[in-house]
Amino acid sequence: MVMKKVHVFVTGRVQGVFFRAETKSKADSLNLTGWVRNVPDGRVDTVFEGEKGNVDTMIEWCRKGPPFATVTDIEIIEEIYTEEFEDFRIRY
Repeated sequence: MVMKKVHVFVTGRVQGVFFRAETKSKADSLNLTGWVRNVPDGRVDTVFEGEKGNVDTMIEWCRKGPPFATVTDIEIIEEIYTEEFEDFRIRY
């Protein structure tokens, strides 16, 4: 099983549209660990760790987001898999 870690920044109308809650729900359903948070510049910042196929599925979900979101850009930074997280959390 190939494991993967990515740091993703999502730009657009992504705050105030349940992006964090929906991201957590989707990540939990894919058995991913990591976190998601809003950042002051209006983007959503998130880290996903898990099985490569599930991380790739999560990235594709982030390109669209939940129903009320409008994603205009997504930046993906591949990182070294560290297995540092126990679960997936919303950070404030």
